[in-house]
Amino acid sequence: MSSGRIVVYGGRGALGAACVNHFKSANWWVASIDLNTNDTADFNITVPKDASWVEQEQHVVNELASALQGQKVNAVICVAGGWAGGNAGKDLSKQADLMWRQSVWSSTIAAAVAAKYLAPGGLLALTGAKAALEGTPGMIGYGMAKGAVHQLTKSLGGKDSGLPENSLAVAIMPVTLDTEMNRKWMPKADFSSWTPLTYVAQLFDKWIKGEERPASGSLVALVTKDNVNEVIVE
Repeated sequence: MSSGRIVVYGGRGALGAACVNHFKSANWWVASIDLNTNDTADFNITVPKDASWVEQEQHVVNELASALQGQKVNAVICVAGGWAGGNAGKDLSKQADLMWRQSVWSSTIAAAVAAKYLAPGGLLALTGAKAALEGTPGMIGYGMAKGAVHQLTKSLGGKDSGLPENSLAVAIMPVTLDTEMNRKWMPKADFSSWTPLTYVAQLFDKWIKGEERPASGSLVALVTKDNVNEVIVE
């Protein structure tokens, strides 16, 4: 018998894969939603990359319905996203469009999934960015998209948001995650200030179990210093 059911949007990315591994090892049923499959997951939904926003949502919702067969999930965790630099001087709309697709499309589809399939008291976790609490002149498209995720989270935490009763909508705001790619591109950085992926997965696990939950609609910064991790609710 499984511990519960969870949906990970972005299940093939670094953080997503860490979440899939964490919950599978704890005997959860895990569905992964991504452009590519995650062989560790129990069920995969491959998002059609060139489909419209609406078409992607319809595809994900319908595929998940066939997998769940009327059952509810304990959590929907959206850790899909990406990063792009750039200011207003070159390709702003192109970069902003990419960031919107990667962060905002995925987050809103995750919210639609939660509205349909999340159990009362369940967790909807989205991924914002601490940097987007202020101006991001060197990465405008990224900051815009993450700022939209922050606004979405606050709206989902309010009354009449469409989410099930007593559910928790929250956005994590990492500073820098300790991923293989980040280490590759920033080999001389201070890794003691990077947040481990396992810590984030464990945090989701706590919130699902009702432990140390922030208020719904919260933006939660993940700050690491000298290898000590701290949660700061904004």
